[in-house]
Amino acid sequence: MGVRSRPVFHPLRVAAVERLCDDAVAVTFDVPAGLAEAYAFAPGQSLTLRREVDGRDERRSYSICAPAGAPPRIGVRAVPGGLFSDWLVHEVRPGDVLQVLPPTGRFTPTLDTPGHHVLLAAGSGITPMLSIAASVLAADTESTVTLLYGNRRTDTVMFADELADLKDRHPGRLQLAHVLSRESREAEVLSGRLDAERLTLLVDALLPAGAVDHWWLCGPYGMVRDARDVLEGLGVPEERIHQELFYADDVPPEPIRHADEAPAGSVVQAVVVLDGRTTTCALPRDRTVLEGAQRVRPDLPFACKGGVCGTCRALVTDGEVHMRRNFALDRAEIDAGYVLTCQSIPLSDTLTVDYDR
Repeated sequence: MGVRSRPVFHPLRVAAVERLCDDAVAVTFDVPAGLAEAYAFAPGQSLTLRREVDGRDERRSYSICAPAGAPPRIGVRAVPGGLFSDWLVHEVRPGDVLQVLPPTGRFTPTLDTPGHHVLLAAGSGITPMLSIAASVLAADTESTVTLLYGNRRTDTVMFADELADLKDRHPGRLQLAHVLSRESREAEVLSGRLDAERLTLLVDALLPAGAVDHWWLCGPYGMVRDARDVLEGLGVPEERIHQELFYADDVPPEPIRHADEAPAGSVVQAVVVLDGRTTTCALPRDRTVLEGAQRVRPDLPFACKGGVCGTCRALVTDGEVHMRRNFALDRAEIDAGYVLTCQSIPLSDTLTVDYDR
């Protein structure tokens, strides 16, 4: 088996910065012809950006909001104190050059099979949904989309005009419902948070759950969790439910713990395989595999470091780790031995992780 080709960062020029609302922008990149293939994306994928801050290599992933075939464009909402988001929203201008990784992610629909797609989004979770909705509707004349989008108020809705335009272009195939938590709507069911109770009411009112081919969930952890609970309660098969978290700050990671049988000692002897190169190193037992191994392998892939994006995925081929939290890997991957190294604490005396498998 050959070494898996790993994408690298390229400098891309910012073609446009569009103001979406007071705290959000859309950033479009100009991709040179020679890199067009590398930056061709599937709807629902994301771009990872890199910058150096005070000597540290900082990275963040942002979902692409453009339809398939268009120039890559990301939506960004400023987070209070956000190292990246504040910079992108308030400082980045057309003509600036940013370090950008080619598209990644598996939160993507199949465009060659018509179906009914229901998209549940809150806040900046609309970003990949806009790409998915526009791409699905353009792929054929049979697919239909229902989008339930939660926000605080009308003036905080990202892509409001583009969503309205999309609805106008596909009036019979796109059903769009805005749900506002701090602004009254004419229909009571559309006033409030997109929690389990409201989602149940909306599904009952608008959607026969059995007639939906795919459910797409994107937003904060609480909304995604509630939506999964509602859908599972309705008997929706797991393979029809797809989720992506934008953050999981309301879910603290488990404290570091070690198995009772884990031998005493301050370090673990580890082997790290990346890009065909094997490195042996000592990893602290009280830090994640990613943090410990970055000292000797600064080229290790990562983005969010929160267990959300899956960029740091690797296969444990020897030894044992404890993965504190996971919002990116599915059960089959975990059963096969894959872990998120940003969340994995070494348990065994020896450990081998392979990023190439």
